This record gives sequence, structure tokens and C-alpha cells, in this order.
Amino acid sequence: MEGIPVIATERLYFRKFSEGDAPLLWKLNEDPAVTRYTGDPIFSLEQALGVLKEIILPQYDLYGMGRWAVHLKVTGEFMGWCGLKNRPERNEIDLGYRFMKVFWGQGYAYESAMASIEYGFKVLNLNTIIGRAMPENIASWKVLKKCGMRFVREEFVDGHPALTYIIQKATL
Repeated sequence: MEGIPVIATERLYFRKFSEGDAPLLWKLNEDPAVTRYTGDPIFSLEQALGVLKEIILPQYDLYGMGRWAVHLKVTGEFMGWCGLKNRPERNEIDLGYRFMKVFWGQGYAYESAMASIEYGFKVLNLNTIIGRAMPENIASWKVLKKCGMRFVREEFVDGHPALTYIIQKATL
């Protein structure tokens, strides 16, 4: 197990990313099926390192949250990421997740999303968390609904159409 776990569930543990994880992000985003609905594929190791240094790592120190590396407890294998991202430009906390295709369809997205929501409400004392998925990404918006999020609107965010879901602390 590398890194100190931030969150642990029955099958998973989450840890903070480090700059040394750039190859893991690159490998994750290398699969066109994984990035099909994200709008932000990483095309090189240098871009993956840039995302870590400029976007992911600063969130930990600035807000005490972020996108965390998710590992399978049993093997320690890197699966993808999940977590909360502060988006001050939108005045919201965003739930996100992305997993390697080999881990799809096994409930890991739901398990990690619920753990992130609970962490946000219980540890970070957040009141509201937003989740978004492109309309065509049926599996992703099903995860958001299963987590108890309710649909609020369809909108255009970061240059893409998105279905926006919300969950509030009082509803969990």
C-alpha cells in the first residue's frame, strides 16, 4: 500500500496523488473508452504531470480535498480516481470518478462515489455536492442517481452538455 489512505471502504482505499503518479494517469486516460465522455483526454506523460501539478495536487492543500487515487485493497492495484473538487469559479464542490475499463460494472464507481460523498459531509462538513455526466454517459448518471443525487438541470459546462445532479447533507 503506497501513500497514507485518506478513505477506506470494504474493497477500496483512496490516497493522495503525487507527482510520481503521472504514468498512472497517463495509462488511465490512454484508453479512448475511458475518456469518451470526459472531454479532457491526456495525450502525453508531460500533460499528465501538468494535470497533477496544476490541478489535482493544489486542491489538497487549498481545500483539504481533491481527486484521490483509488486502489483495490486486495492487490493494491491502481484502479483510477474518485473524489471531490472545489470549483470556486462555479461556487461548487464537484464529485468525479474515472476508472480503468477492467474495473467497470463491478460497483466500484458507486462504492467510491458514496465514500467521497460521506467524507465530504462528515469530515469536511460540506452542505452540497454536485455531480455531472454527459447525457450519453448512462452508466455515470446512473451512479449519481444511485448515490441519492437528484437531477436538477441539463446545462453546458466546460464546453460540453451535462446533466447536473445534486445532493445535500440533510438528505444523506
